[in-house]
Amino acid sequence: TATVPGKGKKCSLCTKILEQIKAMAGDNPDEAAVEAALGKACRALGKRLGRLCKRLVRKYWEQISEALQNGDEPQDTCVAIGFCKS
Repeated sequence: TATVPGKGKKCSLCTKILEQIKAMAGDNPDEAAVEAALGKACRALGKRLGRLCKRLVRKYWEQISEALQNGDEPQDTCVAIGFCKS
């Protein structure tokens, strides 16, 4: 089975995590909404993914927060922080 370019394991995990955060932040989130969503989303993803989520959030807090407030797509954000190939 050929893998789709830019769709590695790290990429799909990143996208999944950011989709979860985006869903919890709601439409047009402000910084407080994003902050709350970041914490909740990681807990909601379970133990294994949650740990990865927390690391991702800690390391890329600024980019993720900004992307959510700008309404960027999770896939694009993951490309921007280097988890997905464009």
